[in-house]
Amino acid sequence: MKERKITNPIIPGFYPDPSICRVGDDFYLICSSFEMYPGIPIFHSKDLANWEQIGHALTKENGFHVEAMSMVSGVMAPTIRYNNGTFYIINANFSDRGNFIITAKDPKGPWSEPHWLTDVPGIDASIFFDNDGKAYIMGTGDVWDNGTGFMERGIWLAPYDIENYKLSGEPKTIFNSALRGGASPEAPHIYHIGEYYYLMFAEGGTEHYHAVMVARSKELFGFYEGNPANPVMTHRHFGFTSPIINVGHADFVETPNGEWYAVMLASRLIDGKYKNLGRETFICPVMWEREWPIFSPGTGKLEWEYPATSLLWTEFNEGVNKEIEHFDNEDKIELDWTLLGTPYEDFYSIKNSKLALKCRKENLTPTIKQLTFDFNPCKDKTISFFGKRQSFINFKVFTKMNFKPLEGEASGLAILQAMHHQLRLERTCENGIQQLKLIISTTDYDRPPYFPGFSYKHNEEVLACIPCEETELIIGFNANGEKYDFLYGTDLNTMRYLAKNVDCGRINPEYVGCMAGTLIGMFATANGKESDNISEFDWFEMKEIN
Repeated sequence: MKERKITNPIIPGFYPDPSICRVGDDFYLICSSFEMYPGIPIFHSKDLANWEQIGHALTKENGFHVEAMSMVSGVMAPTIRYNNGTFYIINANFSDRGNFIITAKDPKGPWSEPHWLTDVPGIDASIFFDNDGKAYIMGTGDVWDNGTGFMERGIWLAPYDIENYKLSGEPKTIFNSALRGGASPEAPHIYHIGEYYYLMFAEGGTEHYHAVMVARSKELFGFYEGNPANPVMTHRHFGFTSPIINVGHADFVETPNGEWYAVMLASRLIDGKYKNLGRETFICPVMWEREWPIFSPGTGKLEWEYPATSLLWTEFNEGVNKEIEHFDNEDKIELDWTLLGTPYEDFYSIKNSKLALKCRKENLTPTIKQLTFDFNPCKDKTISFFGKRQSFINFKVFTKMNFKPLEGEASGLAILQAMHHQLRLERTCENGIQQLKLIISTTDYDRPPYFPGFSYKHNEEVLACIPCEETELIIGFNANGEKYDFLYGTDLNTMRYLAKNVDCGRINPEYVGCMAGTLIGMFATANGKESDNISEFDWFEMKEIN
């Protein structure tokens, strides 16, 4: 029998900021979803090795509003906890009013509408239930007085009235940073283990210098003592070409058999440089020594594999992440499909084993604005896009489409990264000429949109263009690391090259970072005009190439 292992990443692809809880024999894990719809994917496991997606926490049914803008806005850094028969998710939505809590009796849903936390400041708020059932909220902000009158970033904690969704006491600063002047202490979680309260948080920013830090106190509201071994987990000392990089943002869980683990985000490098896959969910075992946690005992770094837990091995039926989608089920869309922005308009349908996308006015490069919590919802900020997260390094993607564009319209396949870095293989019509184009899109900017003074310049370049009169067409690409070959044809046996060895690294430069990962899918747009034209897709294939 094949040796059973926990294989990293446990949730491959753009599934960052993991948070986990256990209820009895079941583990539940959630991740950030940024501008994707539905929001906050929910996963279930029995053994921490095999995971199945069971739903989403945020949909139109519970009032979820998100806008397609830059792929780095929307919903980020959620926490899931369970207390007295109820699941709680606390999170922030940068497309809406900020911090909120939703609840459910069953993690599959339905989840409540958001309870907006108007008195909870800052980002990365987390919730903690002590052994007596009392609730507390913690978060980050400029709350630490360094003695010079200048307030630095730190971690605060406050008692919380969970029945009325409001603070029941003043926030108190409980920590500043593990390293003197450490950058961006954030993503805090508190755990009551034995005699101590443990504070675990991220530090160093979410890129290369990301790290996991731990502090402890015997008093919940005491000023916490930093672990002398901090950072307890990081890969920043392995350099910029480490195959696993950006390790941080962790959450603890204990198995029913008393084993401890931590889930965290990290990124896989492609060709020793690029992070197309974004931030993914990894796991490592944890042991306790002298009342401090030891991450990945024996090596101190994230490994690709660990021995399986002592729990019963539980594999789930294959369904989500299947290699080819024929759109046969009109009543069910697999949970790994994603849209960009809340679909207030029915711009897609699945009928007669076809996906139909309407050519909406919005294109794939909407206006990027600075991120704030000001609630001014725009229901037009949705892209006619239907796709999946990239989860492989070497892989192929193909689809069969039926589309006759009118002037200025376009439809096809898109490879999307943050800040409008894209490759688009599209059927279009320009000056009355039917064409097939390969376009690269990039954006110049000097700071992310969550910093004041953000501005940008968008650039587009046509890499290949041919006349194309066929309305039925198979289009796609083969990816080998960062080298992509784009092909087209009327059947799979007679495919022709449109462009070879296209450098996908151009849409994954280091300065884009990896707050978001790559999305790949089908799109349709009228590029600023009103249109009722439809693009149909017979099937979509995404398959790993060994």
